[in-house]
Order: sequence, then C-alpha cells, then structure tokens
Amino acid sequence: MLDCGLVCGNLIRISMQGKQINLGIAEDHILYLRILEEYLTGKKDINVKVRACDGLDLFEKLKYASVEILLLDLFMSKMSGFDVIKTLQNEYPDIKILVLSVCHDLNTISGLLDFGIHGYLSKSDEPEELITAIRVISTDQIYRNKWFTDALYWYKEKKLPTEKNSNAVSLDDREKLILELLWEEKTNKEIADLIYLSTRSVEKIRQNMKEKLNVRSTIGLFKYAIKNNIIKDSEKLH
Repeated sequence: MLDCGLVCGNLIRISMQGKQINLGIAEDHILYLRILEEYLTGKKDINVKVRACDGLDLFEKLKYASVEILLLDLFMSKMSGFDVIKTLQNEYPDIKILVLSVCHDLNTISGLLDFGIHGYLSKSDEPEELITAIRVISTDQIYRNKWFTDALYWYKEKKLPTEKNSNAVSLDDREKLILELLWEEKTNKEIADLIYLSTRSVEKIRQNMKEKLNVRSTIGLFKYAIKNNIIKDSEKLH
C-alpha cells in the first residue's frame, strides 16, 4: 500500500529532528480513545495534550492546551467531524488534521481533502502507519497514502467528466515542474535546490499558483495537476 522509498526518506528526515509532537485526539468511542491514547503515549516523540470525546469537549479543552496535530473521528455525537474541521479552520488554522474513520467512501474523502486536511487513515489500517502519518505531518507535509491518492484520482475519473473547464488558465513549465516535485513530497528547500531558486521564491510561486488557479490548498494544486495530466496515472501509489 505504501511507497517504501518515500516513507523511508520521510522517516530519515524526521529522525534527525527529534522534536516533541503535541497531539490531540477527538473520538467519541471511549474505549477506542483510551487504547489509542495509551498506544501513542508509548512513543517518545509523541505527547498527547488533549483527549476529547466530542467536538464541544475538544474546543473547550483547546482553550487551555495547544496541539500541533489533531486525530479526528468523522462521526461523533453533538458535533460532527465535518463541523469540527470547519471550526478549526476559522479558530485554530495552524492545527493539522489527520482524519481517522471507518468511512471508505472516496466521494467523502475527496470532499475532505478540499478542506485542507493533512491525511486520512482508515481505522482498519496498521497502527504503525498511524505513527508514520503523525511524524510525516509533523514536518508540515501531507501524508499521501492509498486513501489520499485514490480519492484524488476518483475526483478526476468521476467528477471531472461532468464539469465544465473552469480552469482556463495554464501553468508555465517551471510551475508544472514544481507541482511534479511537490507530488514527490519534496520540501520547498529541496525544490529550491533542484531548480536553482531561493526557498522564498518557491513559496511565492506556490502561492501564485493557488491564486491563479483559484484553489485554497496544495491538494487543490494536486487536483489541477491530475486533471491536466501533469501528474500521470502511472504515478499512483500501489
């Protein structure tokens, strides 16, 4: 399911940092919540700062503790995961969201990507993949696994044939190259070194692409790239 070379490269970069990752968990199944917390607490670089049984409980606790990454269940009582994501975007935009769910519907997952989540895991995935995802996301990268990639390609195959071409603008060769390198999970600095630009210039080009294409996130850029065959189907994860 995973690109081993990609994961190993990420883990090498992560292991060099050795930082503490402050984590929050929002999950309304109490037994699962406590087992998950105990498992994560056993990792030296992960610090569970917030444990919440629903969305309202989460936002009350976020007033007193800050987290870098939130593990979020989609289907909770009192406040759904979808509403939690929208509220987080407005009130805590720096929190990175990793969704944990039993939902395998690609339409739902694709819609979540538009909200700028940093990853999606099924509750049937291996525990070790959860740790990998947390560590990758802590480096400000999107965790691109099978669910993430399949949802992006589902968008191309199922949605786009019924849509009008709303993106009349096009990208130049340098912008396309940057998109390809982003898909390969290169950092801004790595991209800058490869194409002989400053990191700040790469950041500016990325922002300019979002404005030009009228998208909100890197995932929006990926959807454009897939739609326009900048990222080829042969590059899907297996």
